[in-house]
Amino acid sequence: MSEKKLFVKTMAELAAEGKTPEILFWVGCAGSFDARAQKITRAFCKVLHNAGVSFGILGTEESCTGDPARRAGNEFVFQMLALQNIQTLNAYEVEKIVTACPHCFNTIKNEYPELGGNYEVLHHTQLLRKLIEEGRIKVAPGDKDTKITYHDSCYLGRVNNEYEAPRKVIDSLNMDFKELKRSRANGLCCGAGGAQMFKEDEPGDKRVNTERVEEALGEDPNIILANCPFCITMLSDGLKEKDKQEDVMVYDLTELIVKNNNW
Repeated sequence: MSEKKLFVKTMAELAAEGKTPEILFWVGCAGSFDARAQKITRAFCKVLHNAGVSFGILGTEESCTGDPARRAGNEFVFQMLALQNIQTLNAYEVEKIVTACPHCFNTIKNEYPELGGNYEVLHHTQLLRKLIEEGRIKVAPGDKDTKITYHDSCYLGRVNNEYEAPRKVIDSLNMDFKELKRSRANGLCCGAGGAQMFKEDEPGDKRVNTERVEEALGEDPNIILANCPFCITMLSDGLKEKDKQEDVMVYDLTELIVKNNNW
């Protein structure tokens, strides 16, 4: 059976109808084009629909935030992309943005203001926590025998000091949760941040994601949770390297909510 289609309107379509959505969902490059991350995008849209949150996306009007360019040292490309996005966002009078990518979150929240882009920006785990606490979504309890652990993404955790929102969401899942030895401010990077995702490793070097996956496997989990599409890619690659991809699953928090609720 094919999956039920999700109908998501663009800001242009909503503007033509004279409607102003509650939030703009910034999908991001990974969430738009990467097959694995597209599943997270769909899951988050399902949560928003079930919570009754009105939202829109930019669609083809959304460009890369410029984060990889700036981290790689190309300030010109960063500013070109940022100014283009800010012009689009301001044209729609956007005030509140939510994104499932910590890199997009950090760039729009902390770096766009200096270029004239001032918005309330939420990471999707922050919005999920708010929706759960307000009772707008009720999370069906998961299997208590399922062992889960959680990887803190650098750009949500150490960079923006947000550790509690994802853990509050994890608490709502009511599953067997165990922290990694290196977590919160002492968490270990997945190896993708700072544009490292797009660099080749030196021959013979142990990959950062391999070490992180080894640490996670030491907790004997059934599921490794993350909150970033790049982290999910790196963790999944690490599991494949260890030939554990059939034994341990990697999910975004949103996907587990959708899975437990059977949406």
